[in-house]
Amino acid sequence: MIKLDIISDPICPWCYIGWSNLARALERRPDHPLALEWHPFQLNPDMPAEGMDRRDYLELKFGGKAGALRAYAPVLDHAEAAGLTLHLDRIERTPSTLDAHRLIHWAGIEGRQTPTAVALFKAYFVDGRDIGDKTTLAGIAESVGLDRAMTETLLAGDADADDIRARDAHTRARGVTGVPCFVLANQHVITGAQPTELWLNVIDEIAAQGAGAQG
Repeated sequence: MIKLDIISDPICPWCYIGWSNLARALERRPDHPLALEWHPFQLNPDMPAEGMDRRDYLELKFGGKAGALRAYAPVLDHAEAAGLTLHLDRIERTPSTLDAHRLIHWAGIEGRQTPTAVALFKAYFVDGRDIGDKTTLAGIAESVGLDRAMTETLLAGDADADDIRARDAHTRARGVTGVPCFVLANQHVITGAQPTELWLNVIDEIAAQGAGAQG
């Protein structure tokens, strides 16, 4: 298996689009050799734990509704091309994603990382749920087969919070300034929401190299 590290944030629309394009390639190449692992990157590392009102956030980041519309127009176009329907109008709060990243980390221990990451994307961008809310996160955990009571207990404390912050800082120290960012075999960096065709080429190239090595 070839390791594919995925550096992302559950509130990053380009991460959701990038994942959707990759997922299509994986479906079309069911015998692919990629082993996925998700890693934390917080778009807003200084966000208060309770998050903030979405309109206030957009005002602060984009200068208001008009600036936000300009910024999100290409997002919606690319999302549609990736087969996604985003309901940005349903989002009422921009959350801190520290707890969401903790959940993804714990899901990795149980072998449920990818379903958890995808469930977080859907909860935020499709359903407009507050994925900074601990009750919401516990429900998402349960929906992907994790123990809800254990998740609630972990979320009530600060388990692995410092580890998430340290991993985020380490990623930035290595030069990652935006997400999604994919690292193949700890050597090759692929940035941005790349099209499905690129991933198909990557998978096919790996397969060809493997066949050549065996020959």
